Amino acid sequence: MDSRFLSWVARCTQRSLPALAALAALAACAAPAVPPRQEKWQQWDIDFDEGRKPWKEIESMIPPYPRPEHLLPFEGGGASPHRFFIDARSLSVGEDGVVRYTLLVRTAGGATNVSFEGMRCETREQKYYALGRADGSWVRARNPQWRRVEMQSINRHHDVLYADVLCSGKFPVGTTREALQRLKNDTRTVK
Repeated sequence: MDSRFLSWVARCTQRSLPALAALAALAACAAPAVPPRQEKWQQWDIDFDEGRKPWKEIESMIPPYPRPEHLLPFEGGGASPHRFFIDARSLSVGEDGVVRYTLLVRTAGGATNVSFEGMRCETREQKYYALGRADGSWVRARNPQWRRVEMQSINRHHDVLYADVLCSGKFPVGTTREALQRLKNDTRTVK
């Protein structure tokens, strides 16, 4: 390299350093100072948020196919002509806050629909894990997604399960035993 070029670069650098230092000092003065009290709350928010972990669903096993002697009836909504049952053996309250159960619906037309489902009380959502077949086997749900439990006038069984059996507000019942007690003590008329 040419020594004249290196000499020119050195001179330019020497002249620019004081200007860069002055700009850095001005930028520091221009930044708004955070009051100590606000700084304290910002740190608290950071600490609080770091402690929160995203919700993670645990993997669940598909239960045995329901047997008639383990079915507990419940009222699925006054306007429904169908009969609704929960398989007592399949009912569980998971560590992830999901209450899982097998639902059996006997339609007014004589068909029987069986599904293994989950209820997430915190978000008022329901999910299908598997569907029952007539031969007593299970097939996994094609697209198991959480969906909001909406209030309906007919076939409101998921809303009834959410509001009266499986959840206490945004929290699942404390134990499986408590959920079974709620099903057994259902004072509404079951057809």
